Amino acid sequence: MEGIFAAVTTPFYPDERIYFRKLEANMAHYSRSLLAGMVVLGSTGEAVMLDDAESADVLKVSAEATAAEKVLIAGVGRESVKGTVALAEVAARCRYDAVLVRPPSYYAGQLSTAAVLNYFRTVADRSPLPVLLYNIPKFVPYQIPVELVAELAQHANIIGIKDSSGIVERIREQVNGTRDTPRRTVTVTPVFEAVTGRMMAARPEPAGSFVPAQELAGGVAVAAAPPAAPPKTRTREIGFQVLTGSSAAVLESLKQGASGAILAFAACAPQACQEVYLAWKDHDLKLAEEKQARIAGPNQRIVGALGIAGLKYACDFNGYYGGRARAPLLPPSAEEKAEIEQLMAEIRN
Repeated sequence: MEGIFAAVTTPFYPDERIYFRKLEANMAHYSRSLLAGMVVLGSTGEAVMLDDAESADVLKVSAEATAAEKVLIAGVGRESVKGTVALAEVAARCRYDAVLVRPPSYYAGQLSTAAVLNYFRTVADRSPLPVLLYNIPKFVPYQIPVELVAELAQHANIIGIKDSSGIVERIREQVNGTRDTPRRTVTVTPVFEAVTGRMMAARPEPAGSFVPAQELAGGVAVAAAPPAAPPKTRTREIGFQVLTGSSAAVLESLKQGASGAILAFAACAPQACQEVYLAWKDHDLKLAEEKQARIAGPNQRIVGALGIAGLKYACDFNGYYGGRARAPLLPPSAEEKAEIEQLMAEIRN
């Protein structure tokens, strides 16, 4: 869970049916970028607007359209443990790499620390995929306490957190508070990039390797392609990983020990977001600061102020299909569209 991940949108037809062909096109487009991976059905994906059957279909289509080397994270948060685990099982069948789980919100007034602890632990016990905690106080009226994050980080199947509070101090505290968590061995490529479940999945027999019986009987020699070689791998020891969900705080979060970021703004500007991370990895702080400043203003206005509808229009403007958000969310006005175009004019991908 290192690098920049795009929190992708869910495309809809004008009548609000899911536009699966555009979803496929978007995922294929993101697959050609330098992103580490994508999050499907997060807040940006309007997950709360989809029913369970639609959610399962979106997870399946997204996985099938995504390049095998991209890490896929499924948003599976539901109000009950049962519902969350059921969607996590769908994600596992589609060979996602991890699930993103927010706290329940409807009964927020009754969510004691013990109840939240029990919720995440029970989900992690039953989930077939590793769990990323999701702190999103903008939408869920509950901020996961740092002390609770540190306690949950001791669970073998809870591997990290996406913190969308925008508070860099929380990132630092969570990094420091989880340093003593049990480390685990993961499979990576020779250059220490992630090896996904889809990369390791059994591959189909290469075309041309099947020889009809009649040709064998006739003594015809047929050249067959050799089986696809499995990817070269090595192992790496890692601990609990903290990722920011704030585009405005990517660089400062990296300075505090975050391993990466899951960003809504990366849905419309993946390259611009990735450039912040790449400059940081190259130890070019001046360039990283310039790249961070480049996305800060547009992100604040488009994602922070105009929300899902504004972000989807920015996707349309920048070569990805956004379309309309589901009602009751309203589309941006003509004036807001013109403003988005102006903000994105220098951030083309």
